[in-house]
Amino acid sequence: MNPFTRFLTNRLGQQSIAEFAKHWDILERLVVTTFKAKGPTAADRKAYVTSRAWLLKHYPNWQAQLTPYWQGKLIGGKPAEADPFLRLLDPETADGFVDDWVAMQTLPAAREALNEYIVAKS
Repeated sequence: MNPFTRFLTNRLGQQSIAEFAKHWDILERLVVTTFKAKGPTAADRKAYVTSRAWLLKHYPNWQAQLTPYWQGKLIGGKPAEADPFLRLLDPETADGFVDDWVAMQTLPAAREALNEYIVAKS
């Protein structure tokens, strides 16, 4: 898990948001490694399918709570117009992140929103 997010979730003590953050970390790592390597490994593909399925199932439980935290975040230097979490969950396979610079620019908005939500709740 992202070290700062782990610190925050430990303070908060909410296992469900910690589990969400754990799966989000996997997705985040896959976006970055796929982009840099110009393609996912077989293990990356499998991890993406698993984490994406979990996140798609559970994100609706967090979507309304996280929305105020991503609104106003910058993506590519412009205010986010759409949910960055959903944008990053959109590709059906990890191959969707090959050469996807917008996905890379979207990652910070989602991470900041998640961390700010956790800080607000602790």
